[in-house]
Amino acid sequence: MDDLIFIGNNPKIFRDFKQVMIKEFEMTDIGLMTYYLGTEIEQGEDRIFVNQEKFAKEILKKLKMEDCAKVNTLVECEVKMSKNDEGENINSTTFKSLVGSLRYLTCTRLDVLFRARLVSRFINTPTITHFKALKQILQYIKGTVDFDLFYAYSNSFELMGYSDSDSAENMDDRKSTIDFVFYIGDITFTWSSNKQPIVTLSTYEAEYVATATCVCHYIWLRRLLIEL
Repeated sequence: MDDLIFIGNNPKIFRDFKQVMIKEFEMTDIGLMTYYLGTEIEQGEDRIFVNQEKFAKEILKKLKMEDCAKVNTLVECEVKMSKNDEGENINSTTFKSLVGSLRYLTCTRLDVLFRARLVSRFINTPTITHFKALKQILQYIKGTVDFDLFYAYSNSFELMGYSDSDSAENMDDRKSTIDFVFYIGDITFTWSSNKQPIVTLSTYEAEYVATATCVCHYIWLRRLLIEL
């Protein structure tokens, strides 16, 4: 491993840690982090911006969509996809590469997480329908390429979580999808979008499963914060 992120707010601990590492390993201290594996970081005295603008532009360039039309939504209303969708099959290797890039983009773009996870379900036998859905995500990214995560100093350490769920929207196995996001104060720090492990029989039940999942993560995060 030759990439490492070490964060904190104690200068002395930073200095001591770097000295220990330099003695043990051949390494170079390049100062404040500005770029890390496709992620750009802009640091100031009281705020940090984290984005993947350059990486997003590389994805658009890969598909020759640098000058594509922008859209305001990630999905067309009432459009549902299935593994059995009729239509011309497309190159699965290309599709997998693009979906993998989109999944990595969700390290900072939680707004595209749900849709990126959805199209990733069709990487083995993608059709033109799935490819059109992927291209719409890229058109949305084209119009929001400069979106980033903003972290600022705050005295609020209140842990808050929000969850939601669709209802049996997966046309192949009728499972719902759980989405949740957690904040400490105003800071977004973890999020997820995953298919539920069971088939729920109502919208109420799907929301109940999503809430229960969110509560489990809340309890785990509370314990982690207390230990820290």
